[in-house]
Amino acid sequence: MTKTKTSRRKVIITCAVTGSVHTPTMSPHLPITPDQIAAEAIAAAEAGASILHLHARNPVDGRPSADPSLFMQFLPRIKQSTDAVVNISTGGSSLMALEDRLAASLRAEPEMCSLNMGSMNFALFPALDKPAEWKHAWEPELLEATRSSIFKNTFADMEFILTRLGQGCGTRFEFECYDVGHLYSLAHFRDRGLVSGHLFIQFVFGILGGIGADPENLTHMKRIADKLFGDDYSFSVLAAGRHQMPMITMAAAMGGNVRVGLEDSLYNGRGQLATSNAEQVHRIRTVLDALSLEVATPKEARELLGLKGGDQVAF
Repeated sequence: MTKTKTSRRKVIITCAVTGSVHTPTMSPHLPITPDQIAAEAIAAAEAGASILHLHARNPVDGRPSADPSLFMQFLPRIKQSTDAVVNISTGGSSLMALEDRLAASLRAEPEMCSLNMGSMNFALFPALDKPAEWKHAWEPELLEATRSSIFKNTFADMEFILTRLGQGCGTRFEFECYDVGHLYSLAHFRDRGLVSGHLFIQFVFGILGGIGADPENLTHMKRIADKLFGDDYSFSVLAAGRHQMPMITMAAAMGGNVRVGLEDSLYNGRGQLATSNAEQVHRIRTVLDALSLEVATPKEARELLGLKGGDQVAF
């Protein structure tokens, strides 16, 4: 589709509200229950996020969960309270089976889903180096399990997701690329016709097992994406932990979009835990204002990305 002049110069803010990377011991502000996830998502949208990237957790102990019934406790509330685009993870957790990771999306048929563009080591075990009195036994067990596991996203897995959700439900994707090879995998699917239209590509930096959070890597990822996709894509950047704000600020200055949220970083400044997702949205809005950049509304994000509309979902 043709991008409008207005859409070209506005920045889409995505907020990833809870994710499956951090654990309850790491921050008391990490949303766990459906009520907390709904409230955090709504506040982030009110602060300026036009896309909300969502995971679910077991409300008892905070463990990452793929249970569709948990998603359905907060998805309708978010839709009722905001116009933001709902983006459901198909990554779930690197330790989940594919059928579990897709269960909520197939039930909800959202406008957007994330799609990881390749199998990889997804190492969280370095978090064990920080001494902690864990609230729940599953926390160190999950972190340690990532030392010997693979985050499986085979070509067959990706084909299945693109067919079932993309062609079957009209869902479009945030293509999560953790390394340069993932861009070439995306180009493969585009060349085969399984992917079409204006692509939304999320460059992911700072996960051990993926590309590092270096400015040179962002420049390289954009250069390769430009080579492969020309004007038929928009990029966004997420970066883990302390790299979040520097890398997404660079992305915005380079013409990209940005992602914040407690999935990616628990902090709102050096040594200062963020008390909410909305804090991080407000912070990046301050940066965007300083760069004389405007923030895209949900309507403008839908127009740019060719989404089917919030009235076409199943929640």
